[in-house]
Amino acid sequence: MINKLDAALNFHQTALRVRNERQELLASNIANADTPQYKARDIDFKAAMQAAMHPASSTGTATGGLQKTDSGHMQGQPNQGYAGPGDPLFRTVTQASVDGNTVDMDAERNAYVDNGIRYEASLTMITGQIKKMLTAINGQ
Repeated sequence: MINKLDAALNFHQTALRVRNERQELLASNIANADTPQYKARDIDFKAAMQAAMHPASSTGTATGGLQKTDSGHMQGQPNQGYAGPGDPLFRTVTQASVDGNTVDMDAERNAYVDNGIRYEASLTMITGQIKKMLTAINGQ
């Protein structure tokens, strides 16, 4: 029974975790908008969800996409110099700045608000699922 409950809530739990990580990155970008040489970062939500839901299949191995194809190859370390699915990526520069900062405040604010709304939607959906389960358990 617990496995079924866990499976029913796993997707939304994962979505909330990924959205939270993304919100922290976006907030960091906004906070560092005036920091010289700061490079804005973001998470590809779709890739992060796929990596979280299917950790071994999304990157080929659980070691961040490094595969040992010959016995003479060195063993790779997880995520060493590799940006796999769900890892923070540097945002594409839309407008060059003199100080090397890549934060576009309009894009960051829009992404922050959009991610926040989607976070709230995930909370609403998981709350609805829990209410349905409670109704089924209580037999109403």
